[in-house]
Amino acid sequence: MSTLMSGTGLFITGTDTGVGKTVVGCAILRALRARGVNVIPRKPVESGCREAKGGMWPEDGARLMEAAGGGSLEQITPWRFAHALAPDRAARLARTRIMLDALESACQPTPGEAGFRLVEGAGGFLSPLAEDGLNADLAVRLGLPVLLVAPDRLGVLNHILLTAEAIKRRQLHLAGVVLNDCAGPGPEGMDNRQDLERRLQTPIWSFAAVEDGELPSDLDGLADWVKAIL
Repeated sequence: MSTLMSGTGLFITGTDTGVGKTVVGCAILRALRARGVNVIPRKPVESGCREAKGGMWPEDGARLMEAAGGGSLEQITPWRFAHALAPDRAARLARTRIMLDALESACQPTPGEAGFRLVEGAGGFLSPLAEDGLNADLAVRLGLPVLLVAPDRLGVLNHILLTAEAIKRRQLHLAGVVLNDCAGPGPEGMDNRQDLERRLQTPIWSFAAVEDGELPSDLDGLADWVKAIL
């Protein structure tokens, strides 16, 4: 096992919901595993789950587990809700509550786990997450470097710069920005990566679109990039 990533990790957040946080997270997990790094995925709460035998099925949590090469789904995603809403509201509709203390505890490695910790939030950085906090509050509690995922489309610069400012105001380290090619071609001349590199003092990664479960073409490059930003 590589020791280069021992004790390190990332908190993955987005400019919005549905921007590809799980796709990017899975690619990172696979890339690091290919380099011999032990990985510990967590997505402590997931809403919009479907009913399945044995309870609610967390699609994103299951994908992270598969990308990590195994693990316990109960540890990866312990809270699951049916309504495709912010987790705090989805929890209330399920007649329960989730609190930051519990989410923070769920994100910690178990005694038998060691390696690179990847924690995925739910929705955007300032989206409600628990009765007493936002995704941003969980990120502060965990203190991990933050990786911001955004769709590579027209208009996203404003969302990225606002979120980057919110991250830095909380004295968190913005490790990098991933421009996910999930929105289709933009207008002629659009170059969000170049425009961001002029305005943010942080690494920018252009992530090519991949199908669910498919490996990105540049696994080595992705692993090298993650190691470089930590």
